[in-house]
Amino acid sequence: MWIINAFLSAFFAGMTAILSKIGLEDISSHYVTALRTSLVLVFTWMMYYVTGSSMQGMNSYNFMFIVLSGFATGASWLCYYRALSLADVSQVVPIDKLSTFLTMILAFIIFHEQITWLKIGCILIMFVGTYFMQKRPQKGMNQNKRWIIYAFLSAVFASLTAILAKIGIENVDSQTVTALRTVVVAVMAWVVVFITKSYSPISLLNKKQSSAIFFSALATGLSWLCYFAALKDGPASIVVPIDKLSIVISILFASLVLHEKQTMKTILGLICIVISTLLLLIS
Repeated sequence: MWIINAFLSAFFAGMTAILSKIGLEDISSHYVTALRTSLVLVFTWMMYYVTGSSMQGMNSYNFMFIVLSGFATGASWLCYYRALSLADVSQVVPIDKLSTFLTMILAFIIFHEQITWLKIGCILIMFVGTYFMQKRPQKGMNQNKRWIIYAFLSAVFASLTAILAKIGIENVDSQTVTALRTVVVAVMAWVVVFITKSYSPISLLNKKQSSAIFFSALATGLSWLCYFAALKDGPASIVVPIDKLSIVISILFASLVLHEKQTMKTILGLICIVISTLLLLIS
């Protein structure tokens, strides 16, 4: 069941990137992040009560790592959506997915998950695929180079999110973990909004932006619920790479919806990532 949850997490995460890019038009990325997180907060707590989840099994050790995971998620989101506001989805997503390598390495070190030559080979193939997928901006396009830094920081914090959550989720209901983490992320997002003074009236949002933010939040909530359910029962070194298949959905819809052009090099990189992820399932 954890494999199914991991694939569902990838699908919803892929949809999140596209919907968020649409919602970022002419709006502060920090403000959009805060709005989305608030909606995710409502959704995850609704799921918490509907499914009859409880805090049973929670102790101070679990709570500490869940909170730290929430902070890592908040930092990752803020960096990720800042990068999206400065560059194309097809440029940001591949670098963000570098979190896969970092998570797998940390999982081998911290959780002593089995490492094989096949897994090592898969990591190398993923790395090559990510390099191939890194698209250069169009000629004549004056692009802010800082997006690379934000995208890389997003990857670092995303890898910490998975590891910290894996530690904190032990003996705790996965939906409870999702709900508690969302509280931390929401508070963090709004603090950044007020510090940066990026708040603006919701009434200024047009229907397209409002719809994109709402559905991206819904996709995020579903992705999180599936992701932490998979992480609870499955090995982090396999769950995280499967979740990162969201890049397939992101690139596909970036081409169809946002009309971002892909090259043969990008397609080759995408194939490398898909093949290496599928190989992990039999490793």
